Amino acid sequence: MPGFFSSFFSWFSGLFFSKTAEIAVVGLQASGKTSFVNVITSGQWSEDVVPTVAFNFRKIRKGNVTLRVWDVAGQPKFRSMWERYCNGVDAIAFVVDSADTEKLNTARFELHQLLAQPSLVGVPLLVLGNKNDIEGHATVKDLISALQLEKIRDRPVSCYSCSMKSQHNLDIVMQWLTGRGH
Repeated sequence: MPGFFSSFFSWFSGLFFSKTAEIAVVGLQASGKTSFVNVITSGQWSEDVVPTVAFNFRKIRKGNVTLRVWDVAGQPKFRSMWERYCNGVDAIAFVVDSADTEKLNTARFELHQLLAQPSLVGVPLLVLGNKNDIEGHATVKDLISALQLEKIRDRPVSCYSCSMKSQHNLDIVMQWLTGRGH
């Protein structure tokens, strides 16, 4: 019976205390940004993902939180647009292919270039090390070191290892995104 009352209270309070959060999802090409957005939207992973050109926008409702998600392309010619889509958001999700350790230096450079923009000071950062189901992937500790996340002092930073394919750790990521984890 206590479960019923807490569920009812959550539902009832959601009617009056709903909120909206805007999130920009950025990262290098083929890191899993669109797969991440697809999985949190539908709960389904698909191998048939078309590379994003410019950006995609999705609105997702999770409990009493509506997430407005900008999925921004990661090819070099689109990276200059990242700041535009990150400006004014509640959080930045930076997706990294943790199995492609050769691209970690490029990912670090692009991440720090983005975070150096004065308009983005203080915006919380979520780093997702995707593809942790692949042998030899970088661990969270490896990502923190390779991306020099310890040097970021002007905003809250969280880093998780996940797999869009197996949806490993995505419940924790969703808690963070909806404001219960940061």
